[in-house]
Amino acid sequence: MEQRLITFEGIDGCGKSTQAELLRDFLRGKGEHIILVREPGGTTISEQIRSILLDPVNKDMNPTTETILLSASRAQLTREVILPSLEEGITVLCDRYADSTLAYQGYGRGLPISWLENLNEFATQGKIPDATILVDVPIRTALQRLRGKSIDRIEREGNNFLKRVRDGYLILAEKHAERYIVIDGTKSVNSIHSKILKILEDRRTLWRN
Repeated sequence: MEQRLITFEGIDGCGKSTQAELLRDFLRGKGEHIILVREPGGTTISEQIRSILLDPVNKDMNPTTETILLSASRAQLTREVILPSLEEGITVLCDRYADSTLAYQGYGRGLPISWLENLNEFATQGKIPDATILVDVPIRTALQRLRGKSIDRIEREGNNFLKRVRDGYLILAEKHAERYIVIDGTKSVNSIHSKILKILEDRRTLWRN
């Protein structure tokens, strides 16, 4: 099987991490070579950056600082794990990737999209996902799912911020329709998983008939 980079995107509380894990387990069950990584994180250095980024203590972090730290984490993950794995013929599933920066720091924080696109290209060495699965849910649903959980610095931003991020994701999905798969995240976990499998198979993203 040709190696692939499949990314999962969506606002906090959408259920994308669960779906990434289910896809990993399904493909491993079929004997495929798969790894699942997350952003920010995925390497020793990147996980240390993640701790700084998400710690609620750092509430005064400037959006530009936030963006550069995210890009540093992404650059380390890309060079240490993603690109070497793809070269070895391993399919990589990534829980968040470069589009998260466009949605959160671009549409959410209001930083220039063109600058963020250039930063993403530099951090990822221009590696674009073969498919991006956007698990989309209404803001109310996401907030209900987060209720009662320990939430990080970015998850504390509230309704208006999440709305801008969600709208940003939908803009990206329309702009990059050739690789985006938009999934209704309000359905049951199993039905979402089945939908993802069918669409990926139809697109021959993971295997060929």
